[in-house]
Amino acid sequence: MNKKGLVDEVAKYTGMTKKDVLEIIDAITRTIEKSVGKGDKVSLTGFGTFLSYERSGRIGRNPRTGKTIKIKAKKVPKFRAGKGLKVNL
Repeated sequence: MNKKGLVDEVAKYTGMTKKDVLEIIDAITRTIEKSVGKGDKVSLTGFGTFLSYERSGRIGRNPRTGKTIKIKAKKVPKFRAGKGLKVNL
């Protein structure tokens, strides 16, 4: 399911307009992105937790040339599924 499909389903389920649902979904995703970007954890009970973690630097290899390269450490987003989501899969 893509974003349009999600908007359609939520609009059908709630009886809201697709425009209103789209605004709400956009606001939720922006808020999660902003919070996780600052290093905060966003927990939705029964669904899951969005967080960021530091991926350590490592040595990699350029697949084209085979040359060894150094990959810098960086922060990356992570999602951990909650119990409710795991049970429903």
